[in-house]
Amino acid sequence: MNFSRESKIIGFVYLLSFVFWIYFLIVTGHSEDRLGFYLQIPLTIIPLLGGIFGLSKAGKWGGIKSAMGRAMVGLSYGLITWALGMVVWDYYIFFTEVEVPYPSLADGFFILSWPFWSYGIFELSKVTGARFGFRLKSGKLLFLAIPVLVSLISYYLLFIVARGGEIELFEGGLKLFFDLFYPIGDVVILTIIVLVYSLSRNFLGGTYKPVVTLLFLGFVFNYFTDFTFSYTTTVGIYFNGHFVDFMFTTTMFILAVAINSFDPDLRKK
Repeated sequence: MNFSRESKIIGFVYLLSFVFWIYFLIVTGHSEDRLGFYLQIPLTIIPLLGGIFGLSKAGKWGGIKSAMGRAMVGLSYGLITWALGMVVWDYYIFFTEVEVPYPSLADGFFILSWPFWSYGIFELSKVTGARFGFRLKSGKLLFLAIPVLVSLISYYLLFIVARGGEIELFEGGLKLFFDLFYPIGDVVILTIIVLVYSLSRNFLGGTYKPVVTLLFLGFVFNYFTDFTFSYTTTVGIYFNGHFVDFMFTTTMFILAVAINSFDPDLRKK
């Protein structure tokens, strides 16, 4: 698998964040400390760079005139909106004495990334052969089985385990909206990516097969990272610099590298 110059830049930022996180562990013993605030900086930079670089590559595919170009636009804007959520988060922890409220503008940006990612994956399915997989009998069975399986697993992980089986239905409208939308969004994203990958994998080939696989793994890792974050906040053990923040950094790194590896120039090498 070849990596673009942009992916290598993103990889360098991730390597620096990994080294800093090890330093944080040594100094604090993985406990709450202001030093953990600085671990949110690469978590902001990596998706922002990934999204900006991705948009430049969308132009190489013809922009919105082609399915691949539209896929790149959707996936890239998903990274950018997620990064904007981190900008708001960073503002609270660095420039105010107020704990990051829930919900906040940050949550709005985080959730906005999901429609962009869903659109990008849908457009990507047009060029990965998913429609051919759906024509098969096994494809139709997968189309029925995967949403049910993902929903059942998600109900247990995201509702029973991560949230203790409780959602306050009588709280404020915005809080209720985000309490419901976060797990539902996770289910939708995971369902779409698993469906597309399962229906496409027998038709994938050439330069971009490992790239699609990496993108698939990135979204699966994002699902389990969201689950871990929900669990840590529910039981009250989350702090800035918690291991789950490094999981998010790793998730954004995988997604950013995968998206920027959809580079038509790599086919010439």
